[in-house]
Amino acid sequence: MADAHKLEIFRGLVKFKSNTQKIWGVLIFLTIVTVIEVVLGIYKPEVLMGQVLGMKALNWIFIILTIVKAYYITWDFMHMRDEVKALRRMVVWTAIFLICYLIFILLQEGGYIESVYSSGFIKRDF
Repeated sequence: MADAHKLEIFRGLVKFKSNTQKIWGVLIFLTIVTVIEVVLGIYKPEVLMGQVLGMKALNWIFIILTIVKAYYITWDFMHMRDEVKALRRMVVWTAIFLICYLIFILLQEGGYIESVYSSGFIKRDF
């Protein structure tokens, strides 16, 4: 583990003088991402309502922005940037696998529910 915490975000693009300033910087970034999510959720632009890989583009944007927020919370507030590379990879790859698996399950179950409702509530025989 490193002796001192790194006082930068965005791979060194923005640098801070103290931990307090860095916490405020990351908080402002996370707030901006959350505001974007809320505004998109309220207005739901018609441009983003098209289907992309089985879901609306707006839903994909929400998933991506949520992953970005989770990454920065883990990276800065849980101090993953100061850990050994193998531990960081283990945590990140496990999370990526679980997120992809969850998206797969949601798409499969959603498709099944949609087909049940569209065909008059007839269940499949397994």
